Amino acid sequence: MPEPHAIAVMALTLVALYFFSRDSIPIETSSLLVITLLTLGFSIFPYRSAGGEFDPLRFFGGFGNEALIAICALMMASQGLLATGALTPLGRLIARVWSWSPMAAMAVMLVITGIVSAFMNNTPQVVLMIPILTAVALRSNTSPSKLLMPMTFASQVGGMGTPIGTSLNLLVIGTAATLGVERFHMFDFIVPASLAAIVAFFYLWLVAPRLLPDNKPVLVDAKPRLFDARLHLTPQSAASGKSLAQVRKMLDGELAVQSILRDSQLSIAPLPDVVLRAGDRLVVRDTSERLREASRLLGTTLYSGDTPVDAEHPLTAPDQQTAELVLTPTSALRDRTLNQVNFDWKYQLVPLAVHRSGDEALGAHSANLRDVRLGVGDVLLVQGPAEQIAALKARNELLVLDATSDVPLTAKAPLALLIMAGIVVVASLRIAPVAIAAICGVLLMAVTGCFKWRDATRGLDSSMIFLTVASLALSLGLVTTGGAAFIAKLLVMISGSLPPAGLLSATILMLAILSNVISNSAAAVIGTPIAIELARQLGLPPEPFVLAVLFGANMGYATPMADNCNLLVYSAGNYRFKDFLRVGVPLTILMWVALSLILPRFYPLH
Repeated sequence: MPEPHAIAVMALTLVALYFFSRDSIPIETSSLLVITLLTLGFSIFPYRSAGGEFDPLRFFGGFGNEALIAICALMMASQGLLATGALTPLGRLIARVWSWSPMAAMAVMLVITGIVSAFMNNTPQVVLMIPILTAVALRSNTSPSKLLMPMTFASQVGGMGTPIGTSLNLLVIGTAATLGVERFHMFDFIVPASLAAIVAFFYLWLVAPRLLPDNKPVLVDAKPRLFDARLHLTPQSAASGKSLAQVRKMLDGELAVQSILRDSQLSIAPLPDVVLRAGDRLVVRDTSERLREASRLLGTTLYSGDTPVDAEHPLTAPDQQTAELVLTPTSALRDRTLNQVNFDWKYQLVPLAVHRSGDEALGAHSANLRDVRLGVGDVLLVQGPAEQIAALKARNELLVLDATSDVPLTAKAPLALLIMAGIVVVASLRIAPVAIAAICGVLLMAVTGCFKWRDATRGLDSSMIFLTVASLALSLGLVTTGGAAFIAKLLVMISGSLPPAGLLSATILMLAILSNVISNSAAAVIGTPIAIELARQLGLPPEPFVLAVLFGANMGYATPMADNCNLLVYSAGNYRFKDFLRVGVPLTILMWVALSLILPRFYPLH
């Protein structure tokens, strides 16, 4: 029977995994709660072992963990590649090949995505590829849904090949190293990963597109356009002498007044208590139907610029564009509402609708549109000046789905590629650890102007950082109190007469299932010490079991919430949950069988 501290940590682990799987609770909140409960619990009820009293402050050590530092540095370095347009030629190559052979282009896209993902964080890569593939698909009269899911799965499969392929890889390898397992280096497991990737490649190339629906673009023309206009108040107008709040009430609160023009030059802020008078011009923005209705109810004259609106002079919207924006994991809108970020003022764009895959779009005049809490993968349909949408593309803060123009290459692109290659080479030759190589690379990118610090830090994901620290704290608690050893002993009893290869296969499958229902990072970091203890109790080498955790936790193909990249394409491709099951479950089974056969060949279980 485990001791009380071990029971408490195991119970907290179960609670934490439940919280991590709940969309309604921010990851940062649940992670901080876990860290707080661990530190408070071990402070109030000290834990003593043969090595002395455990210091609760060690639970904060995750913030300085080498793997986390390497992850953050590599994310910023990847942002440098994105900011300089260093990977854009690959997108252009795919577009050119697509023009003469879509099947060949699909194969090229999958191979390029997989190879690149082995050496850079896959989220920036997917962010870059979504608008390119969407534009290519629409120009060739192909549904983007046939391309986006295979692309993101290829990035996840490719990311399994090296320690720096995904943040999860670094966490598993770093956690294993702290527990006495020899550290894996750059290309130590690329061969088994590549062999499994070949199986995945043919499935994603030849089978997956046939299983995917022929979805139309998410929100194109889903809502009517908005028009800027002016309502001129006459002495007979019903609005004369009334406050703006009263006028809005007459129109059921629907009038969107931008400003009030008075005495030809004076511009008055549209405050609720401003009293309107004859001669005022209300600068408004709304649909043509609502503008005409407001003009009729208030007894005003409707103008488009300086021209009265009539049968011969209809409303116009010069230089206005609509665009679809996808929220990325690092967007400032994540877990916030449009009202909270003052969207209209900050971006100079008007939201028309919000789309969440599987749901109907919320109309622009729905009472709750601006109060919808947005999440990764949600799509906003917006309207605004062309230059504002172009500026948004350059900022990389929101992913513009309908981008048809290539991101311009900058003079810094070759330098950014060279620095990224330097990080890989230095880590591969073991000149310096990945964390040091990545930090030096980020510093070089900053000094040489490959990115601005604002752009680099935008690549950091606060939820990932807090989740990693909380998972490392739970892992430390399980190992220190003997909880990991108890769980491993329990698994040995349950597994019974399973041969070592069967136990290895079961580990891969268990982590694959967990990664699809809870955070894959949490499952991996918590699962690593248990897998190592399991191997030690059976007298087996721990390395294949560490890789079983790493590979299994990367197999988040069956649900949208298993991976941030899945969430990005979830709405961009207008998929439904069942689409991930239809394509992801067979891929999971294929990868599980392939790795179960391949791993024992490279890492003998004796």
